Amino acid sequence: MAVNLKTILAHPATRFGAASLSPALMLVIGATFGGVWSLLAFLWITVFLGLADRIARRLGLQQAPTPPDPWTDRLALIVGAAHFPLLAIALFALSGGTGLGVLSWALMFLGFGLWFGQVSNATAHELIHRSARLPFRLGKWIYISLLYGHHTSAHRLVHHRFAATADDPNSAALGESFPDFLIRAWPGEFLAGYEMENGLRETSGGSARRLHPYTVYLAGGAAFVLLAGWAFGIGGVGAYLLLCAHTHIQLLLSDYVQHYGLERRKTGIDSYEPIGPAHSWDAPDFISGLMMLNAPRHADHHLHPARAYSELSLSPEGRAPLLPASLPVMATIALVPRIWRRIMDPRVKALRRA
Repeated sequence: MAVNLKTILAHPATRFGAASLSPALMLVIGATFGGVWSLLAFLWITVFLGLADRIARRLGLQQAPTPPDPWTDRLALIVGAAHFPLLAIALFALSGGTGLGVLSWALMFLGFGLWFGQVSNATAHELIHRSARLPFRLGKWIYISLLYGHHTSAHRLVHHRFAATADDPNSAALGESFPDFLIRAWPGEFLAGYEMENGLRETSGGSARRLHPYTVYLAGGAAFVLLAGWAFGIGGVGAYLLLCAHTHIQLLLSDYVQHYGLERRKTGIDSYEPIGPAHSWDAPDFISGLMMLNAPRHADHHLHPARAYSELSLSPEGRAPLLPASLPVMATIALVPRIWRRIMDPRVKALRRA
């Protein structure tokens, strides 16, 4: 028994699980009791996480790539499944079910939005790249529950084909501020994914008889809105829509940061050089990397989209540029365009010169 416990504690899946699920536990406690507990929950997913990443970066701590196994596979499913009860708890608390005060409500709104936008997003992203039916559907319904179901199509069919080019709505150009990117990318991604799905249906007679994926995304999203109203009233619907909007911002911040200013050379009218390690920003931070199931190891993911999260390497071939701080910290800085450009534009220009 002791040997088994030691094996479990030493397994990489345990580290990934502790980092991704501990903020969720703190948020549940904060949403239930409010007051100082809501403050601690918010600090856990923001300040404490940032400090832990800084310490780990100074110590040079890294999670080594490991082959996928049943433990790491199950963990992605567990974290994905945890999304749905956590969403219900968040809506119950934010609609007044636990009597949160104004400050506690604001802290819980921000905290839950960060978890859904960082952990739920990273987990759903991992799952929609799986070939097995159950993981893929779980990832798709996580996005649908966040009213962002179209990302399931647009990310796989558009972003992975056109990342770091002007044809990808989710790649930010040098000098483009996040507010400008947000206004352009959200509708651009929705339409690009829709056009790709239509193109697939036209070239495949069999799939044309199936329900259009966007019908599922929109009908599923509407069903979640109605469910929120039935379970939590009009206040629950308002909280749900606000929370989804907050989550969308987190999702798009990740895209904005991870490809900002990086470009693939055009080799023809409609063709580009193959995507390489130099076309994605990586973040080497230990704790946030574990929390987001190695999503900050973005370059290796683009090189090998089907590779399991535990296998991803940091800066493959030593060629992926590294962000100066963790992905959550850089996403926060991106909200202030002047500071963001002061930090990132010289780095992008240096990469282009090199």
